[in-house]
Amino acid sequence: MVEDVVRTLGFLCMGSRLRRIGERLQADTQQVIDEAGLSIQAGQYPFLAAVDRAGPLTIGELAQAVGITQPGATRTTGQLLELGYVDMQPAPHDQRRRLVSLTDKGQELVDHSKKVIWPRIAAAVADLCGDLDGPILEQLAAIEDGLAVAPLARRSPVKEEG
Repeated sequence: MVEDVVRTLGFLCMGSRLRRIGERLQADTQQVIDEAGLSIQAGQYPFLAAVDRAGPLTIGELAQAVGITQPGATRTTGQLLELGYVDMQPAPHDQRRRLVSLTDKGQELVDHSKKVIWPRIAAAVADLCGDLDGPILEQLAAIEDGLAVAPLARRSPVKEEG
């Protein structure tokens, strides 16, 4: 059997390991979505949730709410526009800004998902994490906050042994 280098190298490969876990969670979530017969990608749900929670948002605000780049938010919003889940209209007080809002179809999907899909996914992830020691969501938030304060390149160098 080949060694799992990402796991073995610990902190050195933490980003790769978190990405691997995230990709697995996304794929498993997608399977639940597909089994429910819904035409949406797991990675698009946070956008719908952001607009549902905050109301109409600009692309920049969506990017910030979901924690991705503006080009990534533009791409995902375009996909959601094509699917008919969101609409984009000029902002009432500033015609240069365009606001993304849920369409009726998008709101129906969100309402259904809040009742059926999201609780199932949340319960499954909670079950997965149930036996872990310590508050994992708080720990992940602390890692994100720490990276916002000082990225890895600005953190302490290795201490010399000796």
